[in-house]
Amino acid sequence: QVQLVESGGGLVQAGGSLRLSCAASGRTFRSYAMGWFRQAPGKEREFVASISWGGGTTTYADSAKGRFTISRDDAKNTLYLQMNSLKPEDTAVYYCAANRRPWDNGSGYGPRDYGYWGQGTQVTVSS
Repeated sequence: QVQLVESGGGLVQAGGSLRLSCAASGRTFRSYAMGWFRQAPGKEREFVASISWGGGTTTYADSAKGRFTISRDDAKNTLYLQMNSLKPEDTAVYYCAANRRPWDNGSGYGPRDYGYWGQGTQVTVSS
């Protein structure tokens, strides 16, 4: 079992930055591939970024490439998403997620790969 709690969301002007954090419970965080997803009002949940267990591989949605950075600190059981050059279209609820199984990276970008989800944190970017 993995429990996830996101934080760091808020209101920011276009061009600004935010860093989201996702605190995970348990001693097995390091064995799970992790991801960030987001969902805007009236839209489906979409992939943002993922990181493999061990942190050696990262994957980004095209919308996030060059602006967002996913990272993890296994000693702190924490996942991060650094978001720079934010745009109004980045406005959404952001969710962190852990893979269904430990030691399994899956595709990285498919929501069905993930079995554990946080409650989400709101990010609002004003123009």
